[in-house]
Amino acid sequence: MPYSEPTDLAVVACPGGEAFANEVITHLRHMYKHRFTLKSDVISKRYDIEKEALVKQINLDNDLHTSDLVVRGSTEKFRAPVFKVNTRFTYFANGEFKAELLDCIRGKDVYIFQDVENHEEISLNEGKNKLKLSVNDHVMTLLVTIDAVRQAGAKQITLVVPSYPYARQHKKKSREGLTAALLGHIYENMEVKRIITLDLHSREIVNAFGHTHCENLHASYQIIRELAKIVDLKNGTEDLVVVSPDTGAIDRNKFYASGLNKPLAMIYKERDYSIVTQDANNTNIKSVKLLGDVKGKVAFLADDMLGTGGTLLKAMSFLHDNGATKVIAAISLPFFTGNAIELFDEAYKKGLFYRIIGTNAVYHEELLNKEWYISTNVSGLFANVITRLHHDQSLSDLLDNRNIIDKMIKSVSQSETKSE
Repeated sequence: MPYSEPTDLAVVACPGGEAFANEVITHLRHMYKHRFTLKSDVISKRYDIEKEALVKQINLDNDLHTSDLVVRGSTEKFRAPVFKVNTRFTYFANGEFKAELLDCIRGKDVYIFQDVENHEEISLNEGKNKLKLSVNDHVMTLLVTIDAVRQAGAKQITLVVPSYPYARQHKKKSREGLTAALLGHIYENMEVKRIITLDLHSREIVNAFGHTHCENLHASYQIIRELAKIVDLKNGTEDLVVVSPDTGAIDRNKFYASGLNKPLAMIYKERDYSIVTQDANNTNIKSVKLLGDVKGKVAFLADDMLGTGGTLLKAMSFLHDNGATKVIAAISLPFFTGNAIELFDEAYKKGLFYRIIGTNAVYHEELLNKEWYISTNVSGLFANVITRLHHDQSLSDLLDNRNIIDKMIKSVSQSETKSE
């Protein structure tokens, strides 16, 4: 298991996923350097070898095994792997995309990054054009990139798509397509071995794959870490209640309630499905009822994604009207489409909510400047998963993070007890 050059782990970033890929690569570099230092320290002591001589021996071994003549860099120091593959993306006037790999990836374990919900301006054609791409543009860019990587002789291909495209089209109700499954079949036909995503809208999507593995990560630990900074989780000065914003999110919020050892309430919404939601002010919700008690308490809601935000805004307003002292929401995939940010600004000024915690899995520059928004970083989680997959290690404690959440809650309680 090499901890310095050469390594056969490679990252290809689509234009939409480049920001997130760069953050993950930063974590990968730190992880490889830390592991190299730790391993060389232990081995030098165990075999009574001078550390300098051991590092030189490791680099010699890497030089002997590289497909190049030698590896660039000093023979006496740690040589950090170069993970990112230089790639050129071309956008044609008719809307077509082309991906061209400028580095050799033959025989490598390639991870392709794409953020299909990145609607910021993106530089294409080597900076000559700046465009805001749609979800469909990002999906097409991903497909041509997969094909380029496959044609270039990659050993195996893994997609890193924190926001799985068309995840809401997963259940057939009438004469409609199962687009989430359709894309899964396309990825499989293109020989994608694995998909890494974040908080899938439905577990049914995983069942759409025959031989491609789907690793569905959860941002619960990162969200609770941020929540602990703004709420007293020890029941000291503030009383917290977890509230499921609807029946579809009950399992997710039950997980938080269990992990935090807090009560669980639920908002029940009656909907008119003959009406299609247009924006945050025009939804198909007809009546709302609360199962539980939030009066005089901090209400915490968690959901997987936020689009126009209409459902969450109504839930926040409802909880505020029912006596919640603070309303805090956690969103794994903060899309904030349309005029959602403007509407949340208005709601915040009215005091309808306190904070929204979201992840950096979706790139959204405007959100970062909002007083009411807290961004939590999940790039370290993805980096950990990638290294473990690449080196055939277990993911169990990363996929089921209840133990580390429990340790964090206990450490928070202990630190608060000492401070008292």
